[in-house]
Amino acid sequence: MTYKDKVILITGASSGIGHELALLLARQQARLILAARRQPALEAVRNECLLLTPYCEILPMDVTDETQIQAGVTKALQFFGKIDVLVNNAGVTQRSKLIDTTVNAVRQLMEVNFFGPVMLTKALLPHFREQGGGQVIVISSMAGLMGYPWRSGYNAAKHALQGYFETLQTEQPIPHLYTTLVCPGRIHTPITYAAVTANGEPYGKMDPHQAKGMPVTTCARRILKAMQQRKKLVLIAREEKILLWCKRYFPPLFYLIARKGN
Repeated sequence: MTYKDKVILITGASSGIGHELALLLARQQARLILAARRQPALEAVRNECLLLTPYCEILPMDVTDETQIQAGVTKALQFFGKIDVLVNNAGVTQRSKLIDTTVNAVRQLMEVNFFGPVMLTKALLPHFREQGGGQVIVISSMAGLMGYPWRSGYNAAKHALQGYFETLQTEQPIPHLYTTLVCPGRIHTPITYAAVTANGEPYGKMDPHQAKGMPVTTCARRILKAMQQRKKLVLIAREEKILLWCKRYFPPLFYLIARKGN
């Protein structure tokens, strides 16, 4: 399956997984709409994509703001007249202990990681129904499948994301609507610089464990493959898969290992 001439809206496209996925899709001659909060960073990614495809637009947008989402969907549909694929990639991680983390910080994590994808998908479902289908890609996390230290609010948001979009899969409200849940483990991206800390402030540095994560190019290629195969769920991880296996089949070992994590 190729995405040539397909219109693809990617959130969180200014860096990390979103950036790499945009480049891969540009090589397939997709028509891209890149969304994120930082316009200068979006413009830099667009310039890269335009070397590979003649069609790439940017959409500065905050996914936590429902008004911006509604206006953004209207504008996105004006670019190419339709949207074939939505990639819910925007997200923020966490680095703080549960006992120290404020409720406001947890709300911040939920707004970006859960309510953002929910609001954007809901805004586009009428369009998908009208055109008879589409594709929704949700970048969740291995943290959506198990609890892990220092990520309480992030874990909660990703668990909620899994539940919501698995329900979309089971209800299947629109024929030919394909939903893929992607669960990456540690990927080498700059995501921890903006990670939420106990009081909601950014972490401001690269997590050493994140720095040793899977190359982001490898992750993006595996996401694209899962999109092409219209998989319902894909796990993109290394040792995190072993930890999940322990959780399912040998819980005492899972808790022993997880308690030592950070």
